[in-house]
Amino acid sequence: MKLSKKTTSMWSKKRIGIDGTPLWLPLITHLTDTKNVISWLYENWLSDGQRQILKRSTPYGTYSHSEQDIEKLISFVGFFHDIGKATPAFQKKTVSSRDEYIDKNIMERLMESGFSEINKKELSNSRDSPHGTAGEALLEYWEVPVSVGAIIGGHHGLPLSETPSGQISRYTDNYFQSETHPEIAASWKQTQREILDYGLELVGYSSVKEIPDVSQPQAVILEGLLIMADWLASSERLTNASEKELFPLVSLDTSYDEIDTDSRFDRAIGNWNLSDKWIPQKISSQDNPYKSRWGFEARPVQTAVTHAIAKTDDPGIIIIEAPTGVGKTEIALIAAEQLATIRGEDGVFIGLPTQATANAMFDRVDDWLEKVAKSQDERLSIKLMHGKARFNRHYQKIPDATNVEVPNTKAPSVTVNGWFSGKKSILTKFSVGTIDNLLLMGLKQKHLFLKHLGLSGKIVIIDEAHAIDIFMSQYLHVVISWLGAYHVPIVVLSATLPNENRNSLIEAYLKGKYGSSHPKGFKAPDRWQSTEAYPLLSILDGKELRQVTKFEGHSDQKPYTLQIQKINPTDEKLIQMVLTQISEGGIAGIIVNTVKRAQALARLIPKGVDMMIVHAAFLSPAREAQEEKLQRTTGKNAHRPKKMIVIGTQVLEQSLDIDFDILYTDIAPMDLIIQRAGRLHRHHIKRPKALQTPQVFIMGINGPGDYGKANELIYQRYLLMKTDYFLGDKINIPQDVSKLVQAVYSKTNDNEISGMIGINESLTGFKTYLKTEAAKAEAYQVTPPDYFGDLHGWLNQAQNDVDKNEQLAKAAVRDIKQTVEVIMIQHTNKGDFLIPVNPDEQPQSIQTVSSKTIAKQLIRIPSSITPKVNRVIDVLAVQTHRYYPDWRNDVWLKGALVLRLDNNLSASLEGWRLHYSTKFGLSYSKEGDYEN
Repeated sequence: MKLSKKTTSMWSKKRIGIDGTPLWLPLITHLTDTKNVISWLYENWLSDGQRQILKRSTPYGTYSHSEQDIEKLISFVGFFHDIGKATPAFQKKTVSSRDEYIDKNIMERLMESGFSEINKKELSNSRDSPHGTAGEALLEYWEVPVSVGAIIGGHHGLPLSETPSGQISRYTDNYFQSETHPEIAASWKQTQREILDYGLELVGYSSVKEIPDVSQPQAVILEGLLIMADWLASSERLTNASEKELFPLVSLDTSYDEIDTDSRFDRAIGNWNLSDKWIPQKISSQDNPYKSRWGFEARPVQTAVTHAIAKTDDPGIIIIEAPTGVGKTEIALIAAEQLATIRGEDGVFIGLPTQATANAMFDRVDDWLEKVAKSQDERLSIKLMHGKARFNRHYQKIPDATNVEVPNTKAPSVTVNGWFSGKKSILTKFSVGTIDNLLLMGLKQKHLFLKHLGLSGKIVIIDEAHAIDIFMSQYLHVVISWLGAYHVPIVVLSATLPNENRNSLIEAYLKGKYGSSHPKGFKAPDRWQSTEAYPLLSILDGKELRQVTKFEGHSDQKPYTLQIQKINPTDEKLIQMVLTQISEGGIAGIIVNTVKRAQALARLIPKGVDMMIVHAAFLSPAREAQEEKLQRTTGKNAHRPKKMIVIGTQVLEQSLDIDFDILYTDIAPMDLIIQRAGRLHRHHIKRPKALQTPQVFIMGINGPGDYGKANELIYQRYLLMKTDYFLGDKINIPQDVSKLVQAVYSKTNDNEISGMIGINESLTGFKTYLKTEAAKAEAYQVTPPDYFGDLHGWLNQAQNDVDKNEQLAKAAVRDIKQTVEVIMIQHTNKGDFLIPVNPDEQPQSIQTVSSKTIAKQLIRIPSSITPKVNRVIDVLAVQTHRYYPDWRNDVWLKGALVLRLDNNLSASLEGWRLHYSTKFGLSYSKEGDYEN
């Protein structure tokens, strides 16, 4: 079909080039580029599992599509995504006042092609018809299905609240230029209809009546794919720093007919597609994949999980509850290979509770991925996803995919592709990050579709699931329901879970996949909802839940007993007790619930005693050095000192591989007590004679139902009371683990402890807390999958700040009070200096180090100091711009805020006095008070 001059004269993009050359891109060219890209992505980038979701009917038998149906629909949304630009409201837009030449030239071209008087009449309401809305309105006008039109209306990341019915009649001039001149309006209608007919013919439709409806989950994936394709087709270069061209604009004197869209597409995809598609190899149940991947024989739990997954036909959610030391990470990675083969997925996402645990996991995943890639002669891409990923040394060493095309050299097996950055990061096929990157899939946020697109084609692994608190679990449940709708296999790893938590995860998956938490035909073992077996494997295969409770064969972790003692000494007596315990040698761990308490205890350690303090209130380089030293001195195959005390907060209870000879811990809920105890006697090593028996001392129990204000602010008093009640003088590992956890979280045994003073009030408070947390989360949470719904109103929200700042979004799904992360430096009369990691190091002038090194000096200001966070940001921004104006133009320091400390490493901020110690970290107090 030959296009008219009017159609080919319309523009999609225009700007002045760096060298002053006016550039443009015809609208039809961009529509064709995007159509070509999205079709290629569907064929070559989507996983087989994602393609099946787009074809599969819903649980109710609706919206089933053939391969040909989907291919046409994919091409249709790609080509018509910017049809709203074929309107006067868009074509009259100007670049800027200083670029009048390009606007004038294009306007003259439009008039010469037949759009008469377009330069004369101003449109008073053009902003009321942005091109996304206009595109959906035109499709509605042409009677395209509403569910498809909503995808066009939302392709800039935010669907309309409702169909744009009445848009064209209300703003006729925006669509047809003139209400009062029928011949002018007819010219626009004719051109728009020409594009419609051309596009339909191009994608293989003879009429809009052939365009199918889609379910809401299918629409979410299609929207994500369209956004990705549009961004790719709008990328002129691979990255800002790259010379590789993708879809550049052309000089203004180049006409549409002179652009070869096929060769343009081939070159762009060749430059962009720098990774291979992972084609996982089937693992036979007779194989020992652990031997080939890591060189050791599979352990009983590992073997059981591998065999159980091999027997599944339609794997869904898999929950593995087992003690430390059974190799859950290796289980998850082998499971990912198995599940990807069965379900047709081609990537993996692993979510962990903290940046530290994500860093540790990233090293292991990268090693695994390199073995996988080399064994299959593939090049695969990986991403580390958390706020400080760019400073991770291991991650920095991974080659950039754009720089590995060196002649006569073997390309690396694992690379990083710079195009996948920012909101596109989750699209990287293999990614390791903090759990909030998964939970964000449930938060109403612009461009949320990209997160759904990225995760719907991966095996999802959730590590340390017991660390997910009540608020976060509200987001986790809705996320799991969406993953269920996409038939994505999920592997959940935990030391143990309360039955209610385990059951709710399984039910959320079933509800997302089948529309019901207990669909017709659901099969499960008797008492599956109340089992106290441990270790425990729960595996959902279609509508059947199977549980493995017995693991045959030799176990490398023999049953053992933890000796429990409840103590309530003063801080001074506690330190004396610890010193006595390790007098003949040993490493004592002290895990407390607040930074303030950790600092207070650390200050009591006598000089000459080897001590480490680990918490979040250190500068990032110091945190990194602490974690490395901790692993080096207390981890597997460590060079252990003869005697040392390690004091830390909850960061020590996560999956860092550390090993204490004796443990002291503040009171916490039972599952966290057991998790902390997992740092005790972790490895089979020789221990001091006095510390042969694993001993845990529980602190902070002032009396029946009294656990101190600080502890009760962090953990619900009801859970602490039940933990106190059920925690005896020993714990048999593993047989007591699940029994004790279930006892604390069960609602059926409250009458058993009714005699405890204050239990009824605590229970009432706990119920109120649960309702409050659920209500807070629900306010900005996406709804579960609606198979009969479309995208309209799906992201209606009031929390607009999360669209502007990814860190605020992550804080939203963790229910973290807003605070500020700053670069902390020392200002003296001799200049400005970096604060050393260790007390014996000499400070470096910021004039002698790179901006990247300065950017690493990050620390988070405590939320107590920032109740008026925007005011604090303003104060620090003024200070930053005053003293470091060049930072705003630096790639590493742009947008950073500085907090300058004086000679004594102190500063005042909004009525607070802050002090930093290289030994103890950041402390703070009200001005005039003693230091916190």
